[in-house]
Amino acid sequence: MQKNHIINVENSINSGQVFLWKKINNNWYGVNGQDVLKISNLGSVKSYRNIKTDFFRKRDNIEKIIKSISRDTITKKAVKQYLGLRILEQDPFQCLISFIVSSNSNIQKIKTSLENISEKFGTKVRFENQEFFLFPNSSRLAKASIDDIKSCGVGYRAKFIKEASSRVALKEIDFQYLKKSSYHQAKEEICKIPGIGNKVADCVMLFSLNKLESFPLDRWMIRILEKYYSEQFQLETKTITEKQYDILHEKIVEHFGEYAGYAQQFLFKMERENYQKKWL
Repeated sequence: MQKNHIINVENSINSGQVFLWKKINNNWYGVNGQDVLKISNLGSVKSYRNIKTDFFRKRDNIEKIIKSISRDTITKKAVKQYLGLRILEQDPFQCLISFIVSSNSNIQKIKTSLENISEKFGTKVRFENQEFFLFPNSSRLAKASIDDIKSCGVGYRAKFIKEASSRVALKEIDFQYLKKSSYHQAKEEICKIPGIGNKVADCVMLFSLNKLESFPLDRWMIRILEKYYSEQFQLETKTITEKQYDILHEKIVEHFGEYAGYAQQFLFKMERENYQKKWL
């Protein structure tokens, strides 16, 4: 096996993509929508519902991707350091709610809020002698009151969660359609949901809708671009407007290519580890 085909389970799960995961002995267990996955440290996946899933996107030509994104010394270093880091393919509804919850928050708090949502509105199941709460489906959350959602610790985001759930339940947001749409079409649709801006939309598209050119820009990524790429991207401000975001995204895709989202993950992982930030 070539080393580029290796999957580093630990690094992939601990890279800010997923939150409802925990390590028990040598295996990772995680809620993925209406399913629970068990992943061994070698990357084999077992599903509670016996659903076949390409959770680690093994279909991606990782050699080609790594070659494509290794455009400069910084990315080359990040790729070398975290070889085996993969973009995960998540349940789109859970991903959407997770990243609405994530805005202006930290990983520990997001995890707690999502656990509360699952316990309050999801179904309890037993898998491999462990107890899990599946993530509620969209119609269950759409019917919940804003106060009940708020009690999960999500604050002002409760109304956005309810609205997003309603739109998915009513098929106004159709994930299968969005998977087939272009990056710009999908982004336009997702950004119609109140409370969703560019960054959240890019996370949802990258981690659940096959849009590998998505490059979520939060304060971490802007800090990284300022630190290592100030000449290429000329960032003047700490915060960026919608219009600046779009212009910057175009420049980023021009620099990193069509798999820019992979570059984002490697850079994000490297910088957070440099700062010794807590993961799951």
